[in-house]
Amino acid sequence: MPDSSSLLLGADLAGQPIAQSLRLANRHGLIAGATGTGKTVTLQRLAEQFSDAGVAVFAADIKGDLCGLGAAGNPQGKIAERIGTMPWLNYQPKAYPVMLWDIDGKTGHPLRTTLSEMGPLLLGSLLELTDSQQSALYAAFKVADREGLLLLDLKDLKALLNHLRDNPQVLGDDAALMTTGSSQALLRRLSTLEQQGAEALFGEPALQLEDMLQPASDGRGRIHLLDASRLVHEAPKVYATFLLWLLAELFEQLPERGDADKPLLALFFDEAHLLFAGTPKALQDRLEQVVRLIRSKGVGVYFVTQSPADLPDTVLAQLGLRIQHGLRAFTAKEQKSLKAVAEGFRPNPAFDALAVLTELGTGEALVGMLEEKGTPAMVQRVLIAPPQSRIGPLTEAERAALIASSPLQGRYDKPIDRESAYEVLMARKGQATQATEQPKAEPGFLDQAGDFLGTTAGKALQSMARQAASQMGRQLVRGLMGSLLGGSKRK
Repeated sequence: MPDSSSLLLGADLAGQPIAQSLRLANRHGLIAGATGTGKTVTLQRLAEQFSDAGVAVFAADIKGDLCGLGAAGNPQGKIAERIGTMPWLNYQPKAYPVMLWDIDGKTGHPLRTTLSEMGPLLLGSLLELTDSQQSALYAAFKVADREGLLLLDLKDLKALLNHLRDNPQVLGDDAALMTTGSSQALLRRLSTLEQQGAEALFGEPALQLEDMLQPASDGRGRIHLLDASRLVHEAPKVYATFLLWLLAELFEQLPERGDADKPLLALFFDEAHLLFAGTPKALQDRLEQVVRLIRSKGVGVYFVTQSPADLPDTVLAQLGLRIQHGLRAFTAKEQKSLKAVAEGFRPNPAFDALAVLTELGTGEALVGMLEEKGTPAMVQRVLIAPPQSRIGPLTEAERAALIASSPLQGRYDKPIDRESAYEVLMARKGQATQATEQPKAEPGFLDQAGDFLGTTAGKALQSMARQAASQMGRQLVRGLMGSLLGGSKRK
């Protein structure tokens, strides 16, 4: 594995290499530019550099061509010419250790999480709930936690909502939050989610983060690619919510690493504007906090979008590496935005960043990095070095071969449907129905004795016996239900 302490991006106008220190790569970054200016190839180059350094990578493959990372490159034409201008590049065509994922499980390993792991805040954003509906969802999750009901997939939550609608007393002090209207609205939103094909996202086996961080046999970091070509167009909210969940899960599970020589993981969020568009303020505040703090856990987050204006200013202020491809400005608003982008770089007296932004060709970019002390370096005009893997998608046969040879083959492919809220609540419902349908019992010995005696003493004896039997029955049921609920908790 090549030993590198920096991310080699390309060359400046003088032909000198431009690189960002790997030690500062957890300070996050941005790849921006208009359509067709080379953002995907730049992302591919960065993913290779991280992998060569032993850093795991997770990226969304929006157009389906990023999977070319799994095949060796065959540079021709202008790509070969650019390689010729960079003799220090040591270009070696090679494939990278790629792991393919797909929420539908068709073009990669199925990628799942559970409703319990996602939590009510992210789920509420996914369902686009009102404040009252969000409160009802929180109340439902609270009951699930209290009673040990696992919420793994959508049928679990639907069963819980129906149970709470029919048994509002279970909610206790939160009964006022679960109105008939809010319950029905939640069920309708869940049905809409199923129609968008999001049902496959929820269930088990859920994604284990340690599988993402496991290096390849040669020491290179594995590159995990999520096929998001369908999601982005048909269910963009599902795509964005999954990425937010992944970020939050990493933040919750990874230990503090402090200052390290290199990151543990690099995340590339393509179509980054979807993470913030229509996001509730509470969730956006949480996202901004996680982005600020997760770098201490060895995770670098790289946003890929058309314009820096797609990201909140609080997030932009935290980005250490900025790679800005060409932009177009035809309206007054676009020209104003262009000026803001240029002013975001530390000026370089050698050129006017504002003028260069509209002159950049494909594969060229303005690059702002961090110096060793962590302060912004002067902006550079850079020719991005070509990736060593294929520029373009894998064939269906190549993709199938990559999945078949995956070390995770068989681990996530078959869904598991263990006992969870749906099964427990259906069992309870069946028991209740059976109890109401039982025929009236024949008079027992005590009943006959009471009737026979016909005295006050006989009736008192009869009442005492019934109370004792009732108390014993409640204890038995309570013990049985405790065993059921305790046994359903996730280990």
